[in-house]
Amino acid sequence: MTTLESRTLGQSGITVGALGFGCWAIGGEWQDTAGNPLGWGKVDDDESVAALHRALDLGITFFDTADVYGAGHSERVVGRALRGRRDEAVIATKWGNLFDESTRTLTGSDATPAYARQALTASLGRLGTDYIDLYQLHLSDASLESAAELRDACEEFVREGLIRTYAWSTDDPERAAFFAEGEHCAAVQHACNVLEDAPEMLALCAERGLASVNRSPLAMGLLTGKHGSGSRGTTGDIRAVPPSWLRWFGEGGVPAPEWAARVDAVRSVLTSDGRTLAQGALAWLWARSPQTVPIPGFRSVAQAEENAGARAYGPLSADQLAEIAELTTAN
Repeated sequence: MTTLESRTLGQSGITVGALGFGCWAIGGEWQDTAGNPLGWGKVDDDESVAALHRALDLGITFFDTADVYGAGHSERVVGRALRGRRDEAVIATKWGNLFDESTRTLTGSDATPAYARQALTASLGRLGTDYIDLYQLHLSDASLESAAELRDACEEFVREGLIRTYAWSTDDPERAAFFAEGEHCAAVQHACNVLEDAPEMLALCAERGLASVNRSPLAMGLLTGKHGSGSRGTTGDIRAVPPSWLRWFGEGGVPAPEWAARVDAVRSVLTSDGRTLAQGALAWLWARSPQTVPIPGFRSVAQAEENAGARAYGPLSADQLAEIAELTTAN
């Protein structure tokens, strides 16, 4: 097996593998106040727990969730799966969104320090733990004024032993850099995949010694190659009724033609050396920067095994990385 270097979350001394797992999908169905889906469709909680256990058995230790995923349900599933195995895992979760757990509805947002403490207390309860390893602000466009207060609040949470480190989930390098001025800020979570690079954010992570936690590493399933299968077109799947920020899919969960063409352009390089398309997409991220920790989603044991299997191949070579750069520039 190829050896992938582990990652350290900032200056915290917390070590994680080069691959984490994202827990949005296992939160199940939830919605906005207009009834539009915000989840990935129906889930089987027993299968989700089995997949989390399989991930642990395969050496995956970093699990990223959020209080709002499934309106609290994802955290509850993660907590159930890690019962008795908490010391094997590094847990990341997020706060900032308001939701009704009984109706599974997103209802708003709150960027105040008081709500941060309230949300943290609730997350600790759902996760069944007394500390969170990486606590992340989930409001990507919060003002710097609010962020300053929340950064101070996170430092207080660290002093109290409620969290070990914190980060901002944002695609704005200025905001990420601002949060990183905090002593215990350890990472930035941002979108990055072979279809949409993030050079400024990766440069910032290298400069500040931050972990680059990569959300959407598989472009929400587009980079799995399973265009015609799954539940993308079904009720309850955000990809079937894509919001404005979700450009990879059109109505009904059909891949947008221009993005499908980009996948086709890089497919042969990503699947070389015996990798699946998804494994190649993860390998691209590892080749792109030694700071990257992609967090692909999963809903089954089989998906957990495929994603974890990417580690055996390691990162793409420099030549493969350069070839993909040429191909994506041309498309």
